[in-house]
Amino acid sequence: MDAAFVETIGTPGIDGREVAALPVPEAYRAAVLLAEEQEMFDGIPNADRMPTKSLHVREVPTPEPGPDEVLVAVMASAVNYNTVWSALFAPVPTFAFLRRYGRTGGLAARHDQPWHVIGSDLAGVVLRTGSGVRRWAPGDRVVAHCLNVELEEPEGHDDTMLDPAQRIWGYETNYGGLAELALVKANQLMPKAGHLSWEEAASPGLVNSTAYRQLVSRNGAAMKQGDNVLIWGAAGGLGSYATQYVLNGGGNPICVVSNEARGRVCREMGAEAIIDRGADGYRFWRDEFTQDPREWRRFGQRIRDLTGGEDPDIVFEHPGQETFGASVYVARRGGTIVTCASTSGYTHQFDNRYLWMNVKRIIGSHFANYREASLANRLVVRGKIHPTLSRSYRLDLVGRAVEDVHRNRHQGKVGVLCLAPAEGQGVDDPELRARHEPAINRFQDDASSLPGQPGHSEIDGGPRSSTQIR
Repeated sequence: MDAAFVETIGTPGIDGREVAALPVPEAYRAAVLLAEEQEMFDGIPNADRMPTKSLHVREVPTPEPGPDEVLVAVMASAVNYNTVWSALFAPVPTFAFLRRYGRTGGLAARHDQPWHVIGSDLAGVVLRTGSGVRRWAPGDRVVAHCLNVELEEPEGHDDTMLDPAQRIWGYETNYGGLAELALVKANQLMPKAGHLSWEEAASPGLVNSTAYRQLVSRNGAAMKQGDNVLIWGAAGGLGSYATQYVLNGGGNPICVVSNEARGRVCREMGAEAIIDRGADGYRFWRDEFTQDPREWRRFGQRIRDLTGGEDPDIVFEHPGQETFGASVYVARRGGTIVTCASTSGYTHQFDNRYLWMNVKRIIGSHFANYREASLANRLVVRGKIHPTLSRSYRLDLVGRAVEDVHRNRHQGKVGVLCLAPAEGQGVDDPELRARHEPAINRFQDDASSLPGQPGHSEIDGGPRSSTQIR
């Protein structure tokens, strides 16, 4: 992207008329998957698949926003687990989603391309708006939630997550956020937190909203003060927000982590009950087909040791296959297991006696509706919930960023700089930032030790690709 364009877009307090006067580039750089490569990992276990091989940074044609759409200049984005699924072509290649969406006709047909721009987070500046957009204008600094919904069916008007046409932007649609430009529906946009940098502001979107619905909303577990909440992966991208919500809501988080360093981060957030599953050596499966109830009981006793003899009121589930049997077992009588993902596998097995005879509930929770996403973002804007960004890569090195998450080599969230030329830019409210600086930086790694940082000399990434996709 032209340097003058980037400088203008990033100017604090710029008049929107100046942004509206900028020429829209005919093409832009983006992290893409290619339909011709969607079978490249066939026969290879997911654990052995490499996002660095499937992800490419290429130029793609710029779409024109429809009446209810907005074109955003993306300053920064972030990696989520759906980004990993996309890059692994698992459980199915995302091109199946694009074909299905394209068949609905109209402007949706643009999404069915032989390339897929992925990414479900962004922070940036509104560049152009469609003819029907009223709330947003060029120059507005925004973040985006990832709910793409048509709202033509009655089901969606009670809870938009129930709309039959509900999709996740950048996963089940094209023109996602890991790019210099992105196409979103106007109702995906929310105000950017002024005290955060571009990369910090981009990182909460998907996971923060997901954790809010899963724990706080009446559509999820409806957590109340005093609840014991078992949080798997409590220092990870999703769990780090769950931990904050439990602490903010007067609950007691029981944080399951994989090592002492991640336990230390949870303690710094304010959690006291930490279970280091690596040190304790829990093995919930005896072999590929058989779970070990003795390990469930040992795990449950460890929880009671930390809570004064109480079982979890809520289990915050997302690993899935590896942990679900244990989650159902350890939840208290009448307790709730709320699940939003299956990162270790989709086939959940549990002993139903511990569910039905103890009147427990399993709740499925998927992302968040617009209201929930807005409430979650409001907490970020007010400095009540903080980003958990640990490192950022340049867009050129997006494959490395996704590899980090795939290999669990990260804490919190991993960011990607798109148009932002360096980290730390985009802060409009330094006074609010100063009040929360330690919390904002809590997950930050030592940048000097991280490959792929902007300006890092060990893997510079080479010259920017000029390859185009038409």
